[in-house]
Amino acid sequence: MHENPLAGIPHFGPFAMTETEFDAAVQAAIVRIPAALRAQMDNVVIFISEDYTPGPGEHPDTVLLGLYEGVPLTERGDGLESGSLPDRITIFRQPILEICTSAEDVIHEVMVTVTHEIAHHFGIGDERLHELGWG
Repeated sequence: MHENPLAGIPHFGPFAMTETEFDAAVQAAIVRIPAALRAQMDNVVIFISEDYTPGPGEHPDTVLLGLYEGVPLTERGDGLESGSLPDRITIFRQPILEICTSAEDVIHEVMVTVTHEIAHHFGIGDERLHELGWG
């Protein structure tokens, strides 16, 4: 889960970017993940959604830039159960555009968010990601 790093700080967003341009930024971020690491990704799909809707028990003002849902590779057994659904990474377009003021900001924030969520797929937690600068 990658939360808004600028929550509570005034900004002039949202930055205007088409869905096609945003999709291209996400695709570019995926391509920048080293090929050897991408090859290790298993049974995971990446989606783009317009916004995050807080679930029951969550604060209604919860803002997420990205979300990993699944079983990290480090917690899986020898194989997946037959018929297992893939892990899911969702990148939320509107919250990212809300905190950005330029296309370069969007590209950077998408790269950080994609990297953060893929790291969760590999079993790396939020605390370690923050230590590494990918929080």
